[in-house]
Amino acid sequence: MSNPANPHKEIWLLRHAATEWSKNGRHTGRSDIPLLPEGEEIARAMRPVVEAHNFGLCLSSPLQRAKKTAELVGLGDRIEIDPDLKEWDYGDYEGITTKEIRETVPGWTIWTGTCPNGETGEDVAARARRVIDRSLAAEGDVALFSHGHVSRVLAATWLHLAPDNGQFFKLDTGTLCIFGYEHEYRVIKTWNAKVVT
Repeated sequence: MSNPANPHKEIWLLRHAATEWSKNGRHTGRSDIPLLPEGEEIARAMRPVVEAHNFGLCLSSPLQRAKKTAELVGLGDRIEIDPDLKEWDYGDYEGITTKEIRETVPGWTIWTGTCPNGETGEDVAARARRVIDRSLAAEGDVALFSHGHVSRVLAATWLHLAPDNGQFFKLDTGTLCIFGYEHEYRVIKTWNAKVVT
């Protein structure tokens, strides 16, 4: 249970649109991969919905796929870079697929396994808590531009769940999620929404 200072506050979480690596399932943590043209088109389609909302704070991962999404939805001139919104650091698994990892580590998942020389789920959750605290301290609603796995950990953390519960929140590229409240309880109001205008 929470006791929100502003029970009407919303945090809009936008996952960047498609990249070549997201399309073919390669773990894209710290590699700075650009959006595909089709990803840019999806981000532009979100613009009317995002621009129509008033945000007191707009934060983005420093990676270009998140920043470009913020620009294409019309908030590029308002974003502040927050390194805590970077994707999970996959360490030695950067750039390879789950199928490839399972050739040497049967049954591996990001949620139950480890990433040699990368982050743990708790490392990512610590970053998520800082983003949430910063968002709650801001005046008005907040827009966050981030990545797949870290966004799923953000959802779990918002709901006071352990980071491995992110496995239950499927999240596609180029989607909108909204965190908010029902009475004093934190809830997810919208999840994995494709914005069609």
